[in-house]
Amino acid sequence: MTAQTLIDAARELSAAVDALPFAAPVTHVYNPLDYAWEVHRHYLETYGAGRKRVVFVGMNPGPFGMAQIGVPFGEIASARDWLGLEGPVAQPRVSNPKRPVEGFACARSEVSGQRLWGLFRTRYGAPEAFFAEHFVANYCPLVFFEGGRNLTPDKLPLAEQRPLLAACDAHLRTVIAALEPEWVIGIGNWAEKRATEALGGAACVPGLKFGRILHPSPASPAANRGWAEAATRQLRDMGIWRD
Repeated sequence: MTAQTLIDAARELSAAVDALPFAAPVTHVYNPLDYAWEVHRHYLETYGAGRKRVVFVGMNPGPFGMAQIGVPFGEIASARDWLGLEGPVAQPRVSNPKRPVEGFACARSEVSGQRLWGLFRTRYGAPEAFFAEHFVANYCPLVFFEGGRNLTPDKLPLAEQRPLLAACDAHLRTVIAALEPEWVIGIGNWAEKRATEALGGAACVPGLKFGRILHPSPASPAANRGWAEAATRQLRDMGIWRD
């Protein structure tokens, strides 16, 4: 019943973060666990069953990925054509005209997701082979905008971060307790820091190990110089991938 535990936890997280207020400079907040719930639930049902050896944790949704369809790092083509996910996508409670939600009709590509899922597809072939030992989650489910500009959670005022991080920490602890991984790998520095702080003193999985891979964002010069090769090397150096 691992997948059902993840589904219940996602519903609880969605309700918790929906109740939080955010002030200027934030102009719009999207919660894809709400308006793209059917696709997110499909992702958890399909790929969240059973124990995983490695859980990758991202920061929060990108505007052209999970913000569109509710799938972590959800580049449209990868989610539809490789992961085999589909479903209806509604609208945020207050839409940002500069960042509309178009669901699977979105023509923009989420480069981070294209790189991440592309690496896993190249290495494992079928998604079932990847998810037999791995899972991908986002730490924070919300998307923050300042007009047309994406704001990441670490840029919020501390007073707004605290209750948000508390809800996300609790959710991550539930996810890790359910999946019982050996490793939690942050996708980028901030995600690793949050995972370590949320789980480092927790007894949910004794002996849990932490690591980090380079974030695949095109905003990172290092990621634009062969991200797949760099991430593969990092995972091999940690002993997670062994060939």
